[in-house]
Amino acid sequence: MDLAQAQKNHQIVNFTLASLLFLGLLYVFVCNEANVNYLILPTPFQKPQFNVTPYEKDELLEEVLAETSTQNKTMIIAMVNKAYVEGDKPMLDIFLHGFWLGENTRNLVDHLLIVAADQTSYDRCKYLHLHCYKLKTDGVDFMGEKLYMSEDFINMMWRRTLFLTNVLKHGYNFIFTDADVLWLRNPFPNLIQNQSIDIQISVDYFIGHPWSECRQRINTGFYMINSNHKTIALFDSWYAQKNKSEGLKEQDVLEKLMRRGLFRRLGIKARFLDTLYFSGFCQDSRDVRVVSTVHANCCRSIHAKVTDLTSVIHDWKRFFANQTVPFRWSPHNACMDSWRNR
Repeated sequence: MDLAQAQKNHQIVNFTLASLLFLGLLYVFVCNEANVNYLILPTPFQKPQFNVTPYEKDELLEEVLAETSTQNKTMIIAMVNKAYVEGDKPMLDIFLHGFWLGENTRNLVDHLLIVAADQTSYDRCKYLHLHCYKLKTDGVDFMGEKLYMSEDFINMMWRRTLFLTNVLKHGYNFIFTDADVLWLRNPFPNLIQNQSIDIQISVDYFIGHPWSECRQRINTGFYMINSNHKTIALFDSWYAQKNKSEGLKEQDVLEKLMRRGLFRRLGIKARFLDTLYFSGFCQDSRDVRVVSTVHANCCRSIHAKVTDLTSVIHDWKRFFANQTVPFRWSPHNACMDSWRNR
């Protein structure tokens, strides 16, 4: 090889290395907000500082948590209000029907805690002989339907966050699930069930990277979380943003905190759940043979959710009636129309 060729090869190598370095820096800045402070990770000698506030003393809550949880202090939590328990086809009934129809899901109801935001939903919960807790709302009315992104909706989501923070501070792990999620299969086999993962959270659209925060659109309608100093500090920090985030729902605030590096600074190990197993109306599961949950996300009203979740139940029954026929989910027409008919 002559000198000219060697110099040319050296230039190619330098150009390749420079290109890779540029792409790496571009990736960092695309996946993080442009604030240099958030890009500084703790060194191995720097431990995150956890300023954890004490939990609220509540004997009724402590009693129902102990009754509901498994031996390893894990449970399922859902929250409802009057709008979810009334009508010809109440959302709560559809939610529970999913446990009845699902694969290996019926016994999970033994560890399901229904958090009622008002007296009507609490009475309905007790009538159904479930584990029930009436949320303290400090005189705020959470009874009627709270349309997506309305002021009442946002306030109710923040009150939910505060309650769940208190559960973590009592030392309980949980799956939180919206009541508009159908549990078609036991999801635990598709979740990592040890203390190495702090939070496993659903997304509207899965981008193929379960461990990367980059471009993830998280959805707080379904997640599993372990109780520890890191997750409690995360929820305390999250709720502390309530009065600084006007017009944003709590889900958007958590995502913003994640993008600003809070997960990394606290040492949170997060897994983002594949919609193949944990799907929704935003992105259907690609395989009905393995899907665990279907969430009525990307939908604005309870009526639309009920209509399209009923179609999902029919799809599920049709699949089991004849598994040799090619399967397709029914279109979520009512939810799509809910955005047009405001």
